[in-house]
Amino acid sequence: MKLWFERGAWASKRGRHKIAGIKPEDVKRIAVIRHAALGDMVLVRPFLIEARKFFPNAEIVLSLVSNYTYGAPTDLVDSVHILHGSDQKRASFKERIARARELGEVDILFDLANTTRSRYLCLLTPAKIKIGFPYWWYIRNLFLDAAVHRSDFSFEAINMLDALMLLGANPGIPPNFAWPKEIADIKAERPNKSVVYFPFASVASKCWPRAHFMELIGQAAKTMPDYEHVILAGVKPEEQVTDYQSLADAHHNVRLQNALDLDAATRMLAATGVVVSNDTGVRNLAISLDTPTLGIFFSTVPYRYWPRYGNHQAVFNADGSMPAVQSVLQTLVEMTKRH
Repeated sequence: MKLWFERGAWASKRGRHKIAGIKPEDVKRIAVIRHAALGDMVLVRPFLIEARKFFPNAEIVLSLVSNYTYGAPTDLVDSVHILHGSDQKRASFKERIARARELGEVDILFDLANTTRSRYLCLLTPAKIKIGFPYWWYIRNLFLDAAVHRSDFSFEAINMLDALMLLGANPGIPPNFAWPKEIADIKAERPNKSVVYFPFASVASKCWPRAHFMELIGQAAKTMPDYEHVILAGVKPEEQVTDYQSLADAHHNVRLQNALDLDAATRMLAATGVVVSNDTGVRNLAISLDTPTLGIFFSTVPYRYWPRYGNHQAVFNADGSMPAVQSVLQTLVEMTKRH
C-alpha cells in the first residue's frame, strides 16, 4: 500500500516501511477500536462498510467497552471484543490485561476511540500496523505507526474515513450507513408532516433549556398546524416527557412519545420529517438514517457532528451564547419548506 498524503497526516519511518510491504488483499485480520456511546457508535458504520470493501479478505473485529455496547454495529463485523468498562470496576488489573490480550494478533489496528482504554489496548495488541486519529501529537509517537488529523471542523463519520483514504481507499461520499432494507423501505415512504423533538442530552451542559423547548414546540405547533409534533422521551429517568403534558393538552397536533427500544426508535426516526435536538445520540442516529436534523449547539463544537450534505442544519451563535427560540423556529420552518 502507498501512503496518500503530503502534509495532512503523519507516519513514522518504520510505519512507512511496513505499510509499503502490505497489499490490501493480503490483509487477513483487522481490529477497529470504538469505545463510545450510541451517537458516536452509529458514526463508525461507514468506516466498517468501506474497510470491508478495501480489505476484501479480512476478518473485521470490533472492540468495545462493556458500558458502551448499545447500538454497536455488530451487523457489520465478524466478531466483537469487549473490554472491562466503568460498569465492571471490580475487575482486577490482571483481569483487565488478560481481556485486552484476548483481542489477539491483527494485521491492522485502527484506534477510532483515542481513550485511555484504547491506548493500552494499542500497546498490548500485536499488530503489523497501528493507525489512529489522536488529538495530541505525542500519542501518535507512542502508540501508532500512522495517524490522520482529528478535526473539530469535519463531520466525524467522514473524518474516520480519512484513515482508510490514507492507505488509498476510495470511500463513497456521502457516507453509506448501510441500514437494512426494512429501514430503507421506511425511508422511501417517509411522511414529511412530522417533527420529532428530543430535548435531552448525555450531560446537562448540552441541554437547551426546557423553557426554550416548551416555547419552540408551542410556537411550531401554531406555525405548522398541518405537522404532527412529537416529543420523544429518553431511556434515562430524567428523560421523561411528563413535563411537556401541558403542550399536548393545549395543541391537538402535539403528542408525547414514551421511550422506545433501539429498533423501534430507529424505525420511528426513519419515518420522521425533521428531528430537532441537542447535540445527542438521537440526532446522530437520525443523521445516519438520512432524516433531516436541526441541531442546537452552544457548549460543544457543531461542525464535528454537522454533515454538510443532505438537509441538516445547526443553530448556534458565533459567541457561543444560547440560541434564541426564534432562530431555531425560523430554521425549522425553512427546512420544512424544502420538503
